[in-house]
Amino acid sequence: MTWRTCIQDIVAPSLIDRVPRDHEETERPLLRRRIVVVTALVAGAVLLGFSLSIRPGDSTFYALTGAVAVVWTVGGLASGPLHLGYIPFRGGPRRPVLTPLVTGLVAAGVFVAGALAVRELQPLGDDVENVLAHAQQGSTALIVVVTLANAIGEEIFFRGALFAAIDRRYPVVISTIVYAIATLATANPMLVFAALTLGPVFGLQRRASGGILAPMITHATWSMIMLFALPPLFSL
Repeated sequence: MTWRTCIQDIVAPSLIDRVPRDHEETERPLLRRRIVVVTALVAGAVLLGFSLSIRPGDSTFYALTGAVAVVWTVGGLASGPLHLGYIPFRGGPRRPVLTPLVTGLVAAGVFVAGALAVRELQPLGDDVENVLAHAQQGSTALIVVVTLANAIGEEIFFRGALFAAIDRRYPVVISTIVYAIATLATANPMLVFAALTLGPVFGLQRRASGGILAPMITHATWSMIMLFALPPLFSL
């Protein structure tokens, strides 16, 4: 087995191949899901905009970002049934764990490398520092909690409820666009860029596995590395 074949055997099941979708919804549950999704989307975007307008170090930030995570999570779960998903492994279905973890590490590595260039560019460097200011001031433990909660909540909602509410055509593209539009509420171009860059990866994982576990693991891994790796880079 060549290294190319090895990579293909890893990448194809996690990002390219698709498991059969056996959880189609009838018209009434689908309409209900769409109503819940739209309602939660508006509420989450508004709260997201308010949360990042808070001055770094203000305790209100934790309450608002926690509220955003609650909206994404509750909205996603209330929309209807969600699935963890699976990928084929050694002839049988397995929950995707290791591959999404590695994907998160690779994505984080790419972003860290890009941050070295972005920090020298104004005003992009300032946009990143504005986000990192919340991580550099206040409670590290609370920042970790709300960061993880939002990473998981976003996947429950955007790759879970929203993805399921979209027609079978172009769900990866549409869910990514909506994800980026919601992120516009932060008024931070770098966060929108991250949504546009990572959204397709999360969407492909959702499509390939049929569930939200893979994008949840990748998103949480990426978020944790960004939280602790970027502040030292921008303080140099």
